[in-house]
Amino acid sequence: MSMPVGNGQDLPTDVTVTVRYFASLREALGASELLVLPAGTTLGAVRDRLIARGGRHAEALARGRALRCALNQVMADEASLVPEGAELAFFPPVTGG
Repeated sequence: MSMPVGNGQDLPTDVTVTVRYFASLREALGASELLVLPAGTTLGAVRDRLIARGGRHAEALARGRALRCALNQVMADEASLVPEGAELAFFPPVTGG
């Protein structure tokens, strides 16, 4: 869906993205899913939207849990805007020894 703007171009009002889960999140939530979001949504807002589903999403993505995010295979913070067609990833931090 798009909205006309003054210069004759259309701005999208919704974006479709793929959300991928890794490690323990994948075990709890599955490998991936498609989401349709309002344009201008941030990674943090995506996480909050998923938490609001309740159940396994609320537990796995809870704000008290340390999680990493990536946007199009690049580490990103939760303030990053999510563009059309993006691939988002959520995964626990990894430690080595």
